[in-house]
Amino acid sequence: MTKSGCCAIIIAKISFGVIILNVKVLVVEDDKEIVRLLTDFLTENGYTVFSAVEGKTASEMIKAGGYDIILMDLMLPFKSGEQLIKEVRELSDTPVIVISAKSMMETKLEALRLGADDYIVKPFDLNEVLVRIQVVLRRVKIAEAKKSEVFSSGKLSYYINENTVKYDGAVIQLTAKEMHLLRLFLEYPEKVYTKANLYESVWNDTYYYEDNTINVHMSNLRSKLKKATGHDFIETVWGIGYRFKEE
Repeated sequence: MTKSGCCAIIIAKISFGVIILNVKVLVVEDDKEIVRLLTDFLTENGYTVFSAVEGKTASEMIKAGGYDIILMDLMLPFKSGEQLIKEVRELSDTPVIVISAKSMMETKLEALRLGADDYIVKPFDLNEVLVRIQVVLRRVKIAEAKKSEVFSSGKLSYYINENTVKYDGAVIQLTAKEMHLLRLFLEYPEKVYTKANLYESVWNDTYYYEDNTINVHMSNLRSKLKKATGHDFIETVWGIGYRFKEE
């Protein structure tokens, strides 16, 4: 497949306003005219743009870091976009939007599996690129905010960013599944969860009635919490499931 030239890009300069300030964008694209168009348009909309026109330079810039989002072509000299996406994911959570002439679904899915956050097919509209950037950055901002959240009930707290559960400042050692279960209870303390609700939320799989997994994990979680706090935070609702019981 040949690379799409700049003449195939639809240019419609509509002002969207600057939603996110001081955003650094790295454009990795070997077509210098496309780089110029993206740089001029994004700069007009308040973004700071850096660029690389081949894979090796892009790799060095990615390792140096400092970018808020990366626009990545796939067909590049010296090192492919797929290789660069892998490098990005090994180093950071920096979002990547692929902009490529490759339109096959298999290529799109592979890029997303490697860690790309979005995929735009050439020819593209500059305004679409701008909106996709805003959407991805907003999603990242929401995710970061969630990581800093703390779900609490009295002296019991689950620190999302630290992935730690504490009672009155003392750490309670729980398994990953037990933490996930506790987070559900703390996040929605009024909700009564069926075993199917809990299993499908934590294990991401279909619950089967005879499966004893939930019983075992709930028993362990209740036991650990009671031992550490002296309080039984989880109440059995007979015939339905479980709910959180505040101290």
